[in-house]
Amino acid sequence: MTATSIELWGPFIIAFAAAALATPGAIWIAPKIGAMDIPKDDRRVHSKPMPRFGGIAIYVGIVLALALSPFENQNVLDIIIGCTLIYILGLIDDLKNLRPIVKLGGQVVCAIVVYAEGIRIEFITNYFGPGNMAFGDAACFVITVFWMVAITNAVNLIDGLDGLAAGTSAISALCIGYVAYIHGQYFTTAAMMSVAGAALGFLPYNFHPAKIFMGDSGSQLLGFSIAAFSIMGTVKSATIVVVIIPALVLGLPIFDTLLAIVRRVARHQPIGMGDKEHLHHRIMKAGFGQRRAVMLMYCISGIMGIVAVLYSRGFVIECLGLIAIAIMLIYVLLFDTGNRNVSIKADKITREKTGKPKKKDKKTHRDE
Repeated sequence: MTATSIELWGPFIIAFAAAALATPGAIWIAPKIGAMDIPKDDRRVHSKPMPRFGGIAIYVGIVLALALSPFENQNVLDIIIGCTLIYILGLIDDLKNLRPIVKLGGQVVCAIVVYAEGIRIEFITNYFGPGNMAFGDAACFVITVFWMVAITNAVNLIDGLDGLAAGTSAISALCIGYVAYIHGQYFTTAAMMSVAGAALGFLPYNFHPAKIFMGDSGSQLLGFSIAAFSIMGTVKSATIVVVIIPALVLGLPIFDTLLAIVRRVARHQPIGMGDKEHLHHRIMKAGFGQRRAVMLMYCISGIMGIVAVLYSRGFVIECLGLIAIAIMLIYVLLFDTGNRNVSIKADKITREKTGKPKKKDKKTHRDE
């Protein structure tokens, strides 16, 4: 069975249009229901209240595209139920600011619901012999729930700058969708196109300077849907390790999440405690504005997406080369700031000698 361009791109177009049309309504409704992000601590990089109701636009885009998908799949309704539950959990968090342990418990419940409906990680490729290594019921349950919750939180944690989570999720979904297409998993391709379309339809309103935030309802929904759709597709191919493809594509948010956990454990802080030391915050501290920081992270996510596609085709050496490039980029952005410091000092000396005042940049509600 083959798929036409209309069948594959149709879900993308539907999700994009639905999200783009729903977002202005979300901006209007947000203050009326109290879905506003108030900058009450120094972790925020905006200085005035912002609507935090964009998740509804992403939800409408994904669900509508799935409902109208031309590909039949018995798990469509199950995925829609899971997406609805995680969206409701995120919306409650946006309105009530749930405690981290309560939010985590809710995510686990949503993952268990999806698992109960038959969406599971049941085996991995056996590198020590022919065939696959099947998991027992207990291992299957733990691995599936852990995977769903981990990816949900990985995307949730990178939602710290205008457009970062939406753009990164779109790149990830498109790359996983392409891998699924290569291996004949057309429903997974269409589902990932729905996620990418919804994220990109919302992005024009969310890119700096943002008019609306997606909130936890949007970021958790994006992470949860990517996790669920990925194990529906790539897991079915005997040539691909169960989670290696989505893990490669989502390498940047996963790396950021692991760093956050290690950092907080080392400081004897609660793992769920927020801070301003995520990769995107540190890139901004290195001297890059919001737009540049976000676009740099898009580039790194794109590199990891290409790595995933190449890995699915068996180009391991090429993958290692691109991963090395991504690591060097992250190192330069986070640690090698000496040249910028020299430039700042030189600029200061020049101003002192010439007597020229420092130029003042125009500021919006967030840093550039």
